[in-house]
Amino acid sequence: MDRTQTPGRRERKKAATRQALATAARRLFLERGFDKVTVAEIAEAADTAVSTLFAHFPGGKEALVLGDSAERERALTAAVRDRPPGVSISQALRDFLATRGPFDPDPDPKSRAIADLVVSTPALRAYARTLWTSCETAFVHVIAEQTGHDPSDLSLRLFARYVLEIPDIAGTEPDPPAALDTAFAHLQRGWPGL
Repeated sequence: MDRTQTPGRRERKKAATRQALATAARRLFLERGFDKVTVAEIAEAADTAVSTLFAHFPGGKEALVLGDSAERERALTAAVRDRPPGVSISQALRDFLATRGPFDPDPDPKSRAIADLVVSTPALRAYARTLWTSCETAFVHVIAEQTGHDPSDLSLRLFARYVLEIPDIAGTEPDPPAALDTAFAHLQRGWPGL
């Protein structure tokens, strides 16, 4: 017996509203720039109320582009936990980051435009950094779990913080993929066991 459940009507409606809001916001941001678009304009373009926008995206305009930290946390911890046998934690993380935002070597044009918007908009860049660094506790715990270290080990916390700062620092360089490689080369020298 198949125990997977398809989402109910209410969940499908919520997902459709979230998608409509995110799509409208991204379109408006790319057309006019992040700072020149109001939440009221986004809500109107998605044919919903401002209160509905904030119910779905409590983080406001920034969350419409970048979501929340839950997706990042799940993906980041999965990159460590589900890495192939023989792949180091740092290599798995480098490979994971290489597929995201400004590091993606072959993004579709819309994804590239969104990544460029994030890098060039101070509010979005700051929000993205906050999303990454808010994953620190879960990230340290999964590294500790995978290495047998205590999660309070300062070395693990330093490693985690360094990795979580890479998107903000390397992502704004003229050649983000090369900067990502440089960041991980330094990281592997500092934490060769990971």
